[in-house]
Amino acid sequence: MAEVKADKVLDCTGLMCPMPVVKTKKALKDLEVGQVLEMVATDPGSMPDMQAWAKQTGHELLEAKDLGDKFVFFIKKTH
Repeated sequence: MAEVKADKVLDCTGLMCPMPVVKTKKALKDLEVGQVLEMVATDPGSMPDMQAWAKQTGHELLEAKDLGDKFVFFIKKTH
């Protein structure tokens, strides 16, 4: 699989739930449909939170990586 390229990077390191989701929602508003947001978080709860949020909103979670000390998400704006 080719590496996903982000159009914008959002740093949510050090933020706890629900802030990574809140900031992701806000950042996606600035993107065009089809663009990709890379969000980096340190909150372990962000993994299930982002998966649930993507299902609820319909935006596409292209990739979710657990790098041990941080979590990286690639979200494609779909609407």
